[in-house]
Amino acid sequence: MAVDILGADVVKPYVEGTTFTTVVDTENILSNRFGFKIVPNGIFVDENGTIRLLKQRFSVTNEGHVQAVEKLLHGEVKKIEFEDDYYATNDTTSDLEKQLAQTKFKLGMEYSNQGRKEEALKELDEALALDPDNFLIRKQRWYIRYPEKFSPTIDIEWQQQQLERERAEVETECGPEGCVIPGSQPKKSNDHQRGK
Repeated sequence: MAVDILGADVVKPYVEGTTFTTVVDTENILSNRFGFKIVPNGIFVDENGTIRLLKQRFSVTNEGHVQAVEKLLHGEVKKIEFEDDYYATNDTTSDLEKQLAQTKFKLGMEYSNQGRKEEALKELDEALALDPDNFLIRKQRWYIRYPEKFSPTIDIEWQQQQLERERAEVETECGPEGCVIPGSQPKKSNDHQRGK
């Protein structure tokens, strides 16, 4: 399943040549239900609909992850719980902030679908300010601003550098009135401070 609010057209290049069915979650339902803030993730569901494996940042190139799925497929175990806590954050975001961030996220993506890029980015910037550890919001925001970094291939190195740039900028632009997220509203003038 692809989680991409920008829709199926964005996902198509990545599933060409595959033989399995791909479903696109354009409502961000999975991340809301399971609290995902990164991708990819692995969920193994049996024929009765019971979740037997749930792993953030699941990778088909990770031998341990593959072996876990094989054990489930062969009936060797009923459930897999990984001990490696891959993505742990110091998340202090309140439930209200998370809900507001998701609302702004959805509104931003709706604006994007309507071709209203600047309004979309404004909502996504505000969503990220509310939930700064949410990499799903950050990536959709990047995709709108820098589509060339996602097609024909995803530039992971650029993403890592961009993340470092944004975090460094936030750290240097925090003040009594809060922090400025890169690409959000321009900073307020400091003229009043200079006049003191």
